[in-house]
Amino acid sequence: MIEVGDEMKTEDIKICVLRMEGTNCEQEIYQCFKRLGTQPEFVHLNQLTGEREKRSLLDYQALIIPGGFSAGDYVRAGAIFAARIKSKLMKELKKFVEDGYPVLGICNGFQVLVETGLLPATDGYVSEYPEAVLNINDSFRFECRPTLIKNVNRGMCVFTKNIEGGRILKIPCAHAEGKLMFPSGKEDEILQKLIDADQIVFRYVDPDGNYAGYPWNPNGSVYNIAGICNRYGNVMGMMPHPERVFYRYMHPDWTRTEGDENGDGKKIFESVVDYIRKKF
Repeated sequence: MIEVGDEMKTEDIKICVLRMEGTNCEQEIYQCFKRLGTQPEFVHLNQLTGEREKRSLLDYQALIIPGGFSAGDYVRAGAIFAARIKSKLMKELKKFVEDGYPVLGICNGFQVLVETGLLPATDGYVSEYPEAVLNINDSFRFECRPTLIKNVNRGMCVFTKNIEGGRILKIPCAHAEGKLMFPSGKEDEILQKLIDADQIVFRYVDPDGNYAGYPWNPNGSVYNIAGICNRYGNVMGMMPHPERVFYRYMHPDWTRTEGDENGDGKKIFESVVDYIRKKF
């Protein structure tokens, strides 16, 4: 048992890397957390819902929903994954979030969090109905390219605690449905809520740090948003893939740049591990 004032040991931190039919990049996410000294575990959704080899979400200190094309992305991207979560896991997941444990959705995982109502969740921990959608890219193409995203969060998000404000990260995207949109007639209202509550985490920029259109914004997302968190900072969704640039040599221009071995995605994973270690 951890006494008050003690930090949790990194090697005791258990990370649930959630998977189901059609997810991908879970191996890369697993490796990121393994390299940092934690205990990541691949967990199938059926295990959390008790359909096989029962696992309890509450036995873990973080939940990561990876990218991919869960259930073939039929209906909408992430919709079936989210529906299965809502039907059998939502009570446990809501408690997990209310207790302060971090949840990260990357690409398809971001789409799942929006569909469940965990993001943007402007008025609480979960919205009864989705307050946003990740729609088809303006280009009507699958966009797979390096993107530049600026950390604009003012300190709310636990996933960017180790990233200085205003820093620009080069993190690749790979998606066909990444255009963040809000309900018609409520666009300005919801966007302002996100700004006021410090829920916007990353925005797409050009090489000069300016907010720009395509190709720098690969999908046409409103306000150039690449990632958001909930109003408590412990649930974040982002479209680019930080697990793909854990090391600097994973960047496309690494031979033309100088620096240490760390890639731009590493600090996101370090931030959440530090948060868990200090809080629980």
